[in-house]
Amino acid sequence: MGKTSGIQSTSPATGVIFLIDHNFKGHARILLGSIAGQGWLDVVPIRFVMFEEVGLSIDSNDRVVWRVAQKNQMILLTANRSMKDEDSLEQVMRKENTPSSLPVVTIGNADRVLNDSSYRERCVDRIVEIAIYTANYMGARRIFIP
Repeated sequence: MGKTSGIQSTSPATGVIFLIDHNFKGHARILLGSIAGQGWLDVVPIRFVMFEEVGLSIDSNDRVVWRVAQKNQMILLTANRSMKDEDSLEQVMRKENTPSSLPVVTIGNADRVLNDSSYRERCVDRIVEIAIYTANYMGARRIFIP
C-alpha cells in the first residue's frame, strides 16, 4: 500500500502478527472470528499467535514476553499486564522501547469483548486499523482500545 497523505500502511503481503496474552485466548478467538466474519482477512493478513506457539510459558514475566514479541515482530495483545515491579510491562516499555518497537495493544475491558457486541466490534475496528497502519504506531509503547 505504501504512503498515503502522510499515513503509512503495512504491505498486504507481510501482514501483522498479534501475540495473544495467555489469559486472553478465548477473547482473542472471538475477536478473530469477528475480524474474519467481516472479511478483513481478505484485505490484511492478520494472525493471532498463542504463547505456546513461540515457546512462552504462561508464567513468563512481562520482560520476556515483550522481548519475544519484539524479536519476532509481533504486537502483544493483552488485557491486564502488570505495572508494578521492575519486570512489569510498563517498566520494560519505559526502559527498552525504541522508535522502531512495535506497540502493545491493551483491551480496556476484557469482559465486554465477550458480552457486548458493540464494544467487541469497536475493538475489531481498532485492531484492524492498527494492523493496516502499523508503521504509524511504531514506538508508541501502549495503545488502549477500543
